[in-house]
Amino acid sequence: MASDAPATLPVQLAEQPRLLKLKKMFISKFGSAPKFYARAPGRVNLIGEHIDYCGYAVLPMAIEQDILIAVEPVNTQVVQLANTNPLYLDFSTSVNNIHVNKTKPVWHNYFLCGLKGVQVELAEICTKSERYIGTEGGGMDQSISFLAEEGTAKLIEFSPLRATDVRLPSGAAFVIANSCVEMNKAATSHYNIRVMECRLATKLLSKSKGLEWKKMLKLQDVQAKLGVSLKEMLTIVEEVFHPEPYSGEEICTCLGISLEELRTQILSQNTQDVTTFKLYQRAKHVYSEAGRVLEFKKICSEAPASAIQLLGELMNQSHISCRDMYECSCPELDQLVDICLQSGAIGSRLTGAGWGGCTVSMVPSDKLSTFLTNVKEAYYKSNDQRLALEKNSLFATKPGSGALVFLEA
Repeated sequence: MASDAPATLPVQLAEQPRLLKLKKMFISKFGSAPKFYARAPGRVNLIGEHIDYCGYAVLPMAIEQDILIAVEPVNTQVVQLANTNPLYLDFSTSVNNIHVNKTKPVWHNYFLCGLKGVQVELAEICTKSERYIGTEGGGMDQSISFLAEEGTAKLIEFSPLRATDVRLPSGAAFVIANSCVEMNKAATSHYNIRVMECRLATKLLSKSKGLEWKKMLKLQDVQAKLGVSLKEMLTIVEEVFHPEPYSGEEICTCLGISLEELRTQILSQNTQDVTTFKLYQRAKHVYSEAGRVLEFKKICSEAPASAIQLLGELMNQSHISCRDMYECSCPELDQLVDICLQSGAIGSRLTGAGWGGCTVSMVPSDKLSTFLTNVKEAYYKSNDQRLALEKNSLFATKPGSGALVFLEA
């Protein structure tokens, strides 16, 4: 994959209003026309939340909404960045002095981290690059953006990176709804705390089973070393961990290390002041969610008559686990999931990092129009005005195609 040239597509700007607008703004800003454009599609994860950085497969698909970049190479050592949104200020810096401040999440850091990363197979580079801004993420977002194909979701597996087509059932549409709650995972520690809790769970599980715990970083590593099933790993989690939160001191006692070693050798920079860690809950979510991903793919492959119902149940289980075990939901997302289920969805769950953002719901194709109407009406009647649907906050799949189309809210 790394040796393949990036996909290119000749387009007529007159037929692409967004590109035409982008070109005009580029000329206005820099006084010359861009030489080329780059596009990265957005994505929705159907199932498999917060497990990519634990080494497990996920099941996302790309959507039509995207990010566009206009580019002109220049003969200087200065990178100049501008955003079409006036809220994001212009920025320039020397390519020989790229500094990414992890404590100050600004928009141009996302470009700089990629530039800094390539000064190091493309999706894997982007995954590593994001860590320059302090986010200890997995590789799902970058992988599906590069590997997506129209008409199919993808089972994305890691180490090594590989993708398998997953044909979705033809009798269902997948609808994305925005809770209108924003959460910047680079600006908060919620996301990285979960990553560290999984890392600590990995090390305590490894130590309890006589493995070389210092070399173990991901929960999948433990399963692989032990050679057991995901179901057996859930039993081991019950045996090793207690449900109560672990203090830093208790973790140090279990591993035979000092608090200073815990902070400097295991925890990330923005989690070093965390005092308690929920290892039982996080490990239980990861191993059960990994099993749901594999079951989801199996059902899609075998296509039983009850496929839509079975897939919906898996999505519902996923949300409950994200809400109760991984604690990455929020009241607005939980309410939106309930509204979607009451409006006719077979399955509904948060998608993405959580703590805000979107839900994805599976709806019978013949009930899609009624579902969209019911969701919007229920949302508008919500007591919390923050939950009122903003324009352009509902998306749905073309039934059976796996390609997402925009629907006006």
